[in-house]
Amino acid sequence: MKDEEILEKLGKIEIREGKERRIKSYVLRNNVLSEKEKETVLSYMPRYGFFFEDKGLDYSSLFPTERPVVIEIGFGMGDSLHEIALRRPDCNYIGIEVFLQGFVKLLKRIGDDDMDNVRIIRFDAVDVLDHMIPDGSIEGFHIFFPDPWPKKRHHKRRLMQLPFLHLLATKLREGGYIYMVTDWEEYAEEVVETAKDEPLLSNPFEGFAPPVAWRPITKFERKGMEKEYTINEIWLERV
Repeated sequence: MKDEEILEKLGKIEIREGKERRIKSYVLRNNVLSEKEKETVLSYMPRYGFFFEDKGLDYSSLFPTERPVVIEIGFGMGDSLHEIALRRPDCNYIGIEVFLQGFVKLLKRIGDDDMDNVRIIRFDAVDVLDHMIPDGSIEGFHIFFPDPWPKKRHHKRRLMQLPFLHLLATKLREGGYIYMVTDWEEYAEEVVETAKDEPLLSNPFEGFAPPVAWRPITKFERKGMEKEYTINEIWLERV
């Protein structure tokens, strides 16, 4: 693929023709890359990034070593994904994010560190899961601090609703997990209650889960803790 094609393809998230669009749980912002960011994309995208295709992923072609696959949805600036992949090298990680500058920042970090167990894509997560991730193939999903859409009229935009939980569950192997963290308690309580209606999932803690030792605390999370926000952790498992 030519340099211009790579930059053009990364710079937009396609609206798939002929498909009824769901309400998006995100808002696209700045799509302009600096010259340095363009250099990062052209240097590292061919190895560490991949583009949407309407076919199932072959993990063996994506990663050089066969390991269980974990997906982080909405990795933001990529701090947690980068650190977890270093702490848990026994897994391969796929990151999905629509925020362009955050995507490029993580691309640079994993490229500079020559990490063979992280690959990332900039696209709508539901489309990626629907069309690229084979059923029963995923070890775990990480969803850290998703947008809570706090206004009641916007709650319908929240990511973690029953149809999405069901989609995640179908992609998990038996015993696989969904790990969500949020500092918005009402959202967390809603997810715990909603998950009770998904027969493919169980909550081994019944309510919130204890902190997981290998998840790093990010700058964003520290700011919330300084404001005395409660960090709510949810751990669900595929039955």
